[in-house]
Amino acid sequence: MTLYHFGNCLALVYVPYYMTYKYSGLSEYGAFWKCIQAGGIYIFTQLCKMLVLATFFDSDSLSSATNDFNFLAEFLRCTVDIADLLGFALILSRIPGKGHSKLITAGLGWGAAEVILSRGIMLWVGARGTEFSWIYILKCLESNVLLIQHITTAALIWMFTRHDLNKTLKPFVTLLLVITVFKGVWLEGLLSALAFGPWYEIGAKALISILIGLATLHIYAGLAQQIGI
Repeated sequence: MTLYHFGNCLALVYVPYYMTYKYSGLSEYGAFWKCIQAGGIYIFTQLCKMLVLATFFDSDSLSSATNDFNFLAEFLRCTVDIADLLGFALILSRIPGKGHSKLITAGLGWGAAEVILSRGIMLWVGARGTEFSWIYILKCLESNVLLIQHITTAALIWMFTRHDLNKTLKPFVTLLLVITVFKGVWLEGLLSALAFGPWYEIGAKALISILIGLATLHIYAGLAQQIGI
């Protein structure tokens, strides 16, 4: 039973990433090593973030004695998460190509590295345990939500750095980036205040990610039509 549960969790985490790679056309462009490169930049970015957190922030400010929402801790973490935007910008500058393939490569490589490092050990140690727990299913579903978020972030960074983006759309792209980076503050705080259960929290996070993704797709489609990609 535990092996079956472990297999289900692995499929729930990694199959959406494989399907995205296969059916987005990346396999036809030979983008596998580009995804590996994006994953390497993700690891480098996270090491830099850990160094900043260890150097400039003490553990008391980043932790809470209870399980309640800690606004200061989340705000500090989100501030450091701005480094993720720099990581995405670095990926986009180093990966050749244009159009959706470049953005999906950046988001997919970043997300795949994240789920391997953050979910792989957890599933191997926890999901193979003697007791069944829904927490692992929830974590796997959350990784799928993060895939949407990472591809959206890559698209927003790409559009933010474009000089041919309509000046009237620039503030909206900036706003979407701020909303995405500080989602841990406003969304987690809202969910904590409303005291939603874990399944409702996953649903709310998925809904927010989809809405931001659709808004980003609308802006990207207009820009892509304008520049002919």
